[in-house]
Amino acid sequence: MKKSILLGLLLLINSSCFSQKTTAVTSDIAKYKNTITAAELKKHLTIVASDTMEGRDTGSKGQKLAGNYLIATYKNNAIPFPKGAENYYQPIPAAFLNAKRNENLPDSENIWAFIEGSEKPDEIVVVSAHYDHVGIKKGEVYNGADDDGSGTVALLEIAQAFAIAKKQGHGPKRSILFLHVTGEEHGLHGSRYYSENPLFPLEKTITDINIDMIGRRDDAHAKSNNYIYLIGSDFLSTDLYNVCEAANKQEVHLDLDYKYNDKNDPNRFYYRSDHYNFAKHGIPSVFLFNGVHADYHKASDEVDKIEFDALEKRAQLAFVIAWEIANAKDKPKVDKPLD
Repeated sequence: MKKSILLGLLLLINSSCFSQKTTAVTSDIAKYKNTITAAELKKHLTIVASDTMEGRDTGSKGQKLAGNYLIATYKNNAIPFPKGAENYYQPIPAAFLNAKRNENLPDSENIWAFIEGSEKPDEIVVVSAHYDHVGIKKGEVYNGADDDGSGTVALLEIAQAFAIAKKQGHGPKRSILFLHVTGEEHGLHGSRYYSENPLFPLEKTITDINIDMIGRRDDAHAKSNNYIYLIGSDFLSTDLYNVCEAANKQEVHLDLDYKYNDKNDPNRFYYRSDHYNFAKHGIPSVFLFNGVHADYHKASDEVDKIEFDALEKRAQLAFVIAWEIANAKDKPKVDKPLD
């Protein structure tokens, strides 16, 4: 009992110290968080994960159509491409995509949008998701509604929430790069390309919040979808872990599941999505994930199976984490070794 009391006091002190270094959660954050809605997520996903997009395989006509929709949405919300870029595209040559294992992939592109910070514009928070999937197999379109249509449309809604906040005088203090990466399904190629050819210096990139599959539930949570797996938040930075915990506790109230938060987990989820190409460069990173399900990488991963109430809350959590990091007095400190 004494040990439990002591542990509780230590956690309270830790949380208190952290809260002094971050912005207070105000009515503003709740207001903008609530602009992320199940209805708008469904509207976007019904298009992004439609047969018209032909499964969004890397560099394919369908993926380019999906990219056009993303860009049109950013333009409609008056969210520009980043400073220093010529447009919304980061082109990636086929030679790079095929260098590790030649799958005869064509040229492709990452897509980026940007909200400039008001006080520390040179410090960059990245919010990432891959917008590719696996295309058409044996005549069947693999629409990838969860993988990663769910993360793709979450970025659109998160960016819109920040844009509304900025228009109303509550824009982020640090800049936010919304990064839709290509080639994840073939080996994390798009995020690897960005990490090797960054638009903004990696030493100024303070966090990556990566969203990959957040629209379903797995068998371990058959009774409730009110959860999210968090992976990697504490691997490099205690501060990032504390941000995630505090943001959820104060605003979203999901069950945070750390089952896969282990570099030695046999599923190796930490190494299997795009945050890893930031984390391996020493950038504090967190991966939001719902776990795998029966439709994972099957043609049956369709929009009608998405649980939009869960998708809404998980996207809101990613927004609140980004908001807190972008507005905190100090950036997340790297206090763990890179291994």
